[in-house]
Amino acid sequence: MRSSVPIPIDCSGYRPANRGLPSGRCYTIRDVPDVDFASWKLQVGGLVERPLSLHWNEYLALPRVKVFSDFHCVTRWSRLGNVWEGVSVHEIARRVGILPTAKYVVATGDDWGWTTNLPLSDFLAPDALIADTHDGEPLDPNHGGPARLMIPLLYAWKSAKWLRRIDFVADDAPGYWERAGYHNHGDPWTEQRLGGLWSTNFKMMGSCTRQNAGARTLARAATSQVDIGGPLVPRQR
Repeated sequence: MRSSVPIPIDCSGYRPANRGLPSGRCYTIRDVPDVDFASWKLQVGGLVERPLSLHWNEYLALPRVKVFSDFHCVTRWSRLGNVWEGVSVHEIARRVGILPTAKYVVATGDDWGWTTNLPLSDFLAPDALIADTHDGEPLDPNHGGPARLMIPLLYAWKSAKWLRRIDFVADDAPGYWERAGYHNHGDPWTEQRLGGLWSTNFKMMGSCTRQNAGARTLARAATSQVDIGGPLVPRQR
């Protein structure tokens, strides 16, 4: 059973992911889900008109987009200039028909029911997507492959790895890290790292933990580009 609070993990036994990681950082490789493409399925439900279930080949057949964005880790480091490719969340929203009563989104990963929450408005940001390709390569399982949510305007733990379910809900439903003390929103531009007492009483540990081992430190200039068939167009925040 998982602990109710994040626990620092010793990086010494981990094989480092080489691209874009500062010294002393590591990606989680223990407990990475073993994904079978034949049984992979993305389910979208909750407050929608038409619940959706996509197998891998059906997902790949959807219209594609590319997003150029920075990637910000809650532990104060970034990987800049990433190119993500996948399916825009707007394509998913169009297909399911989000009901007016939906105000929040809960994203569920394939790692034992892990969840994270975010406002519907952030989920529907112009550059938000379900990503299966990073910098021209299929998304590695250590990075959340075969497909992960990517919400560039929030800290990386909000971009659920090993994405398997999206639910549109009326009320906010804090997920694993939010219940454990991370900030409920996670805006890097206002440094929303920790919530409640943790914001003053807890020193953030290194990034070796499940679903939080992305690549992000605070970058003050927010630029993102979205390609939907034409050139990449910068979006300023």
